[in-house]
Amino acid sequence: MPKVTVDGIELEVPQGATVLQACELAGKEIPRFCYHERLSIAGNCRMCLVEVAPGPPKPQASCALPAAEGQVIKTDSEMVKKAREGVMEFLLINHPLDCPICDQGGECDLQDQAVAYGRGRSRYDENKRAVTEKYMGPLIKTVMTRCIHCTRCVRFSEEVAGVDEIGALYRGENMQITTYLERAARHEMSANVIDLCPVGALTSRPYAFEARPWELKNTLSIDVSDACGANIRIDSRGRDVLRILPRLNDDVNEEWISDKARYQIDGLSRRRLDKPWLRVDGKLQAATWAEAFAAVAKINPGKSVAVIAGDLVDCETLFAAKALAGALGSNLLEGRQTGLDYDCSSLAAVNFNSGLAGIEEADAVLIVASNVRWEAPLVQSRLRKAARRGAKVFVVGAEWDTTYPVTFLGTDLAVIDKLPAEADAAFKNAERPALILGGAGLGKGALGACLALAAKYKLVRATDSGAWNGFNVLHMAASRMGGLMLGYAQKGGVADLFAAKPKMVISLGADEVDYTKFAGSMIVYIGHHGDKGAHAADVILPSAAFSEKPGTYVNTEGRVQRADKAVFAPGDAREDWTILRAMADSLGVSVGFDSFDALRAEMTKAVPALGREGLADYGALLKGKSGAKGSIKAYPIKDFYLTNPIARASVTMQRCSAELLHGEVFAEAAE
Repeated sequence: MPKVTVDGIELEVPQGATVLQACELAGKEIPRFCYHERLSIAGNCRMCLVEVAPGPPKPQASCALPAAEGQVIKTDSEMVKKAREGVMEFLLINHPLDCPICDQGGECDLQDQAVAYGRGRSRYDENKRAVTEKYMGPLIKTVMTRCIHCTRCVRFSEEVAGVDEIGALYRGENMQITTYLERAARHEMSANVIDLCPVGALTSRPYAFEARPWELKNTLSIDVSDACGANIRIDSRGRDVLRILPRLNDDVNEEWISDKARYQIDGLSRRRLDKPWLRVDGKLQAATWAEAFAAVAKINPGKSVAVIAGDLVDCETLFAAKALAGALGSNLLEGRQTGLDYDCSSLAAVNFNSGLAGIEEADAVLIVASNVRWEAPLVQSRLRKAARRGAKVFVVGAEWDTTYPVTFLGTDLAVIDKLPAEADAAFKNAERPALILGGAGLGKGALGACLALAAKYKLVRATDSGAWNGFNVLHMAASRMGGLMLGYAQKGGVADLFAAKPKMVISLGADEVDYTKFAGSMIVYIGHHGDKGAHAADVILPSAAFSEKPGTYVNTEGRVQRADKAVFAPGDAREDWTILRAMADSLGVSVGFDSFDALRAEMTKAVPALGREGLADYGALLKGKSGAKGSIKAYPIKDFYLTNPIARASVTMQRCSAELLHGEVFAEAAE
């Protein structure tokens, strides 16, 4: 490891580190616009200049200069100070300086660094250049006159998203950043360029002119739009959630989130259930809480009760509903709404065992019946990294646009039992082979065959760098792993609940169930949106959305994470656990908790893993049996933007679906 000296501080830096990274290890702040830790080095902006000896007697760009033995680096010399002032002066020559009307104001890198490193005045008196606005779709607002050509957006689209949609036209002062043919950016993580943009050139279209950052309350939370459990920050003002931003977590989402996770939030204020409803003579009528609970008590179901959990439910709600069902004498619990009935006797067999970060290290990957790009955009970006490092990727199922080189092995699941020669050789020679099984494969009963393949190719093994488990199941629902840990799985799936013909069905925001199969049951819907489940309900009890309550979530890799409450639920809506606690009173049973803390303590006592944030230990894999049958000609998600009740209520997601997937044209009003 080379030794360098930074402003008189001697330190060792990792081999291959840059001078900029060496300076940061020494605790020195280096200004930059184009450099980003997760993108390739461009060296465009020249803001990160430092003085380095031995070397030419001039400032050098620290982001592109390798750290070498014996270097003496100065970050605060007069030469460096003057050079940075000069660079900033050039950057501001054409910048419009319209901070009062710019959405980036208050959290703008250019604004901050102009104050810290710029001159007190400009010497430039010529006319500023102007650039025509570009259309980048319903999510990204552009004011390209502010662009400083850092190319972060270009590199993100090419390297992380793998979709070459954004690039540069012309040269010199005429250079412009744009999407090709000025079409909308169409990939599922496009809005991350807003966070990357160091100026106000790319800002959020739905959030435009809504608030300033100092007006907002920040709350740490977990995304529920898929099963990856991305770490997010909810920014709210009063009772309104105004935006969602990603939080840094290298083990889960790095610093990216999907467009759905970021922009479905306007659905939190639309189609909301804010008062109880009762079905009278076939029609839903508004009611009071007392009337609703009286209707529930009137059923007197005894132990003929079933609970179905929706995709967005937190573990505390699941446990409270389980406690209520248990107190009534029932164990009819199910969270797999669409009818899946795979073996859950070992949760390791239905877990993403390599971890979201670990899949990057795989050198051979078999994707079985999963459109990863729509089911888990964050896993898609990890797989792209693995492919760029040389991993060979094979797909069983209908073809989809993968954004990295893959070999499609057809739609017949029988290929799992005997892989073609190319795939067979890749897995035999791989040091870290991996398999990813999606929901379509689980529905076709491919779990056993995939477990047999895992044993055949030794997907669980010891390597030079530690233990490796390459067997992965990719879930799509935020509540799935937490539900499985709490026993929300019948041997025959939701069909067991249909067959039991319960007197009362408690639906925890379950909107994908075929409620016609419960024709003789009273359906009590505890949810936050007037979606499919509410239309089938006999009693509707309005509850809180994920942003309106604290909760524990377990992602597809078995990582236990906790979210905080950002805002209050609207109207008469209540947190789910309080509704279930009151239902217990109306039904004359005791559930063993009277507060949220007591509920969480009982849950932790029952399932200790849910009391500790981090990866849960699910033990060893099951043994599988060959004999996969069926064909994967389609995937469960038909529309990426409309997969849950919040997204379906979101005007932004509806427009994304119409414009980006179905080709509808929206006229732009003049500003």
